[in-house]
Amino acid sequence: MEWIADPTAGEWLRARLDGAIGASMHCVVPRGFPAYARVFHPATVRSLPDRAVPARAEWERMPPSESQRLMDRFVDEPTTWRDVAAAFGTTMHPLAQWQSIVRTPPGDDWNTRISPDGREFTAPEEGHLEPELLAAVAEHLVVHTATPDAGVAALWEGWGDLLGHLGHGPSRLFFEVGDDAAHQQLLERSIHDPLNNGFRTPTWQEGILSREISEAPRLELPDRRYVLFSASAREFAAPGWVLTAPWRDLPAEERGFPPQAHSPGILWPADHAWVLVSEIDFDSTVVAGSAELIAALCADDRIEALPIPADASLAWDADEVNR
Repeated sequence: MEWIADPTAGEWLRARLDGAIGASMHCVVPRGFPAYARVFHPATVRSLPDRAVPARAEWERMPPSESQRLMDRFVDEPTTWRDVAAAFGTTMHPLAQWQSIVRTPPGDDWNTRISPDGREFTAPEEGHLEPELLAAVAEHLVVHTATPDAGVAALWEGWGDLLGHLGHGPSRLFFEVGDDAAHQQLLERSIHDPLNNGFRTPTWQEGILSREISEAPRLELPDRRYVLFSASAREFAAPGWVLTAPWRDLPAEERGFPPQAHSPGILWPADHAWVLVSEIDFDSTVVAGSAELIAALCADDRIEALPIPADASLAWDADEVNR
């Protein structure tokens, strides 16, 4: 995988997209493909191995030692939208929306909901396809292109850690917890310093990618801008693709975090046989391609995917079944 300095490699997408962000998925997903599939990002369920999670009233009656004992036994696991809908007594379907299948009352928090059986469900991550799931999807992408070893990965420029910038503060901060009072005072001074020195000369603040890449032209699509890298479906089909990605988050690893890298916002092969889109505001990824590709994705037990029609809306209020 290598950086592509010329962003015109993605210009072909522009003609297939609608204008500004709107109701139809075609504001970010190209038109003109025979079929489309929606790959649902996994949700998270928190439960106790041998009993239901206590209701709020039960928690309040517990002695602190008992509540802590139960909290220490919580298990967080990925789960499917199908299982979430079953837990809340709603209907899973291709255009389901998270806040609807978890029965979110108007004005309430939809991100985390408690099901009738006491389990806690947390919403899927938006704009990011887990590396293992992307690898499973890419296995099918490899088969359905004549150029499985050539293509382009587009990364959304807005991830806060990705690009460097001229400014008064770093792209991000890593906080360390400790009892050293002197270190804490130094940390507090470093946090407040940019506010107290707002008129000083901006300096270059490093991101994951180099300054050359950070300051170069981007692929500009409606309401979105991307950095491009040469990348093939076969590379992403390898479970360890994160370790070879040029945008691997090495600064975080140096501070003890596990290897990680953003999943592509858009991925396509050189022959344009399909396109994969993980829009930053979607809790699912859309794959556009042949009918055979879509059928294969939807039949894979490792992937929760359903076919969706052209012009489908994935807006938060588009779920007309679970109203």
